[in-house]
Amino acid sequence: MPLRLIFMGTPDFSVPTLLELVSHGHEIVAVYTRAPKPGGRRGLQLQPTPVEEAARKLGVPVLTPKTLKTQEALDEFSAFEADAAVVVAYGMILPQAILDAPKLGCYNLHASLLPRWRGAAPINRAIMAGDAESGVMVMKMDVGLDTGDVAMAERLAITDSMTALDLHDRLSRLGADLMVRAMAALDRGGLQLRKQSEDGVTYAAKIDKAEARIDWTRPARAVLRHIHGLSPFPGAWAELEDARVKILRCELAKGSGAPGEVLDDLLTVACGDGPIRIIELQREGKARMQAADFLRGVPVKPPMRFA
Repeated sequence: MPLRLIFMGTPDFSVPTLLELVSHGHEIVAVYTRAPKPGGRRGLQLQPTPVEEAARKLGVPVLTPKTLKTQEALDEFSAFEADAAVVVAYGMILPQAILDAPKLGCYNLHASLLPRWRGAAPINRAIMAGDAESGVMVMKMDVGLDTGDVAMAERLAITDSMTALDLHDRLSRLGADLMVRAMAALDRGGLQLRKQSEDGVTYAAKIDKAEARIDWTRPARAVLRHIHGLSPFPGAWAELEDARVKILRCELAKGSGAPGEVLDDLLTVACGDGPIRIIELQREGKARMQAADFLRGVPVKPPMRFA
């Protein structure tokens, strides 16, 4: 029998899970998401979240409460009489009363291998830290920050060529499949839970734009992971000829020089230990472009430097 589910999510990352649950026959009785924000060219038009857009196409009721901590919010949530709630990057804290409302509990899809990278930015932090792998986990939620018992996991290797967007997209698809399997196990009473280890706990703090400036004195691989972990947003940046340039994709290269020094006419830049070669970048106020296209308009060669 399909489950009656409340789905709670907001960004693009959440949408594949919603669609997969529907395609596998589960009844989505309501979708909770964040309220629309001003957007458009002049910032005057309210932009619904990706999850709201998907839910409207499915004909599912959409709710955008500012808080879940009131009795009114609890009564509204409970009235759906859901078997469970599925939460994927919702962006709002669920109080204990909400967690207790569905008879089978609330289940979160988290984009890390818990207990590593609890918190807001696990995808970015895993890449920036040089982790060899990441993954997705289904967790039964409690009131802590990603501290609930975990049920199922899928792992994924992180290569040096992966940006945050690359890893985001792969984990989103992997997580959708994992949550469908978890809900099938929950439906038949076979979802097994285990406590998270207290060893290896790390926290993925929200990305601060102040972190985005590139430090060329670091080893080349650390610079590469910093760049890829912040690509495409907010984008790691450096200054070239007093103009800010975001570097969005790069690769390890060969050569040596002072940190930030341009080594050739192919956008190879020296770091503290070895260089990187820039593959994709974006000038301030311009569209992102491949390095070859950039170089046609802005010749870059020694002895120029990235500051």
